[in-house]
Amino acid sequence: MHNGKSLQRKLAAMFAGLFMLAAGAGWAQVDTMASIKQKGKMVVGVKADYKPFGYTDPAGKIVGLEIDLANDIARRLGVAIELVPVVAANRMEFVKQGRTDMMIATMAYRPDRAEVVAIPQPYYYAGAATVFAKKNSGLKNWTDLKGKPVCAVQGAYYNRKTGEEFGAQLVTFKGVTEAMAALEGGNCVGTVFDTTFFAGIMGDAKWADYAMMVPAIDPEPWGLGVRKEDTKFAAWISDVSKEWHKTGFVLELEKKWGIPQSPFLLEQQAKNK
Repeated sequence: MHNGKSLQRKLAAMFAGLFMLAAGAGWAQVDTMASIKQKGKMVVGVKADYKPFGYTDPAGKIVGLEIDLANDIARRLGVAIELVPVVAANRMEFVKQGRTDMMIATMAYRPDRAEVVAIPQPYYYAGAATVFAKKNSGLKNWTDLKGKPVCAVQGAYYNRKTGEEFGAQLVTFKGVTEAMAALEGGNCVGTVFDTTFFAGIMGDAKWADYAMMVPAIDPEPWGLGVRKEDTKFAAWISDVSKEWHKTGFVLELEKKWGIPQSPFLLEQQAKNK
């Protein structure tokens, strides 16, 4: 009887040891920083079609504000960088599967997204809603939209407010391309959409007579995505983001890429000073 018990104890200890080893191996696999340093490069999921945050330049190189941020992280780690183009549908999966070490791809924070990947704070940027219209449209405030036809994109979170609170007559379209074509065709006084989209087209000759005419509202913060299990890497990224805001690094990049100054960034700089 005594032997049976000691055998059970031995087996229990052995299984516990194996469990610890397995758990250790599992956790070791998600030491992102160690794996980046071992490879000598950091693989980052980025947008290649969202000017000026991440897009392909005429030479075929992916450039933009988010690429500059990714490069800064690689520089701090002392490694090379490999950029992998991603879209909204796969950017989180790539991180989760370990195909990318992290992702910086115009992703707004949402609680359901934070279930899939870790999204360290402070967030590095924020999109917001505004109205893009002719410079001579006379629009200065959201209240100026009352009773006027405004082009909108189906499903955008600020449509309801634009219609219900500010009294605009919304003319909704499936996509932003259609909404912008309708604006160009004179079917509405302006298009309500994300500041970050308008920032990307402001340099185009065909929009030279247009601008963001009303103050940006309802900011939606953007976050980087890292592996959910790797709290160490998430904490390190969090420190880097704090430093970006403290030093005004992202504000400088906004200037570099010709993006109108974001109230969110000024707020973050004051908070992290």
